[in-house]
Amino acid sequence: MKIAFNQATTMKKSTLKMDLELCEKYGYDLIEIRLDKLREYLIDHKVEELKAFFERHRIKPYAFNALEFITFRDQEGYTQIQNDLRFLCEIGEIIDCKTVIAVPSFDIGDYTISEIKHETVRVLHELTQLAEPYGVRLALEFCGYPNCSVNTFAQAYDIVQEVNRDNVGIVLDCFHFHAMNSHIEDLQKADPSKIFVFHIDDCEDLPVGALRDHHRVWPGDGAVDLDQILHTLKGIGYDEMASVELFRPEYWEWDIEKTIKTAKEKTEKILSNYFELSRS
Repeated sequence: MKIAFNQATTMKKSTLKMDLELCEKYGYDLIEIRLDKLREYLIDHKVEELKAFFERHRIKPYAFNALEFITFRDQEGYTQIQNDLRFLCEIGEIIDCKTVIAVPSFDIGDYTISEIKHETVRVLHELTQLAEPYGVRLALEFCGYPNCSVNTFAQAYDIVQEVNRDNVGIVLDCFHFHAMNSHIEDLQKADPSKIFVFHIDDCEDLPVGALRDHHRVWPGDGAVDLDQILHTLKGIGYDEMASVELFRPEYWEWDIEKTIKTAKEKTEKILSNYFELSRS
């Protein structure tokens, strides 16, 4: 199992350059690159510099995070989604990053589950047709909030199965899995090859539907049954990667090096109970 760093964990004070240097120092295998941090980096750097960094170092790019709110958009908004995807595909071709996370929309009004499925399937088909020539995969991330149009593992997995394309899969995020009470039985039945990205995190012990991003805590420090999730992943044969992703404002105020070091240590500690970890 490889360990990745998601840039949301240091979102407030850090940069792509700083995250890369410190993740390399602490032995991460992979990084998920945020779209906003990538654009910020490219103001003063060329993409060839990023490519050269990955060529010279252990750490590699794994995914771009994220195309946000891809469904139920007006024409202007949807065109921006397509342009962002094209931009990420072009960068990904240069630095060899071949996965893009896609997030469904929030606060869409009174659409039925069937209508949400139809719209999400339609959009994923269209976006993957754009991404396919670049060899890029799309990973649908359900979000465990009542106002997200796709908010459970089962709902997202059903959409991915309906799309039925090799380059469309799912993001499994432990926080989101817990937050809207997704069922472990659904994960037990899943095809591990359709889990494109695995986010490891934890959270405070709040009721179903009440959790939000700022309630996240380090893996192993909260209420999520990580042991059950990791045991299930091992059981179905998933062992590709785990990316630590937190949006906790308290951690954003920490020294960046302390945050990246702590994230690695906490993630290693819990993953090592179930998986053999990649070593530098």
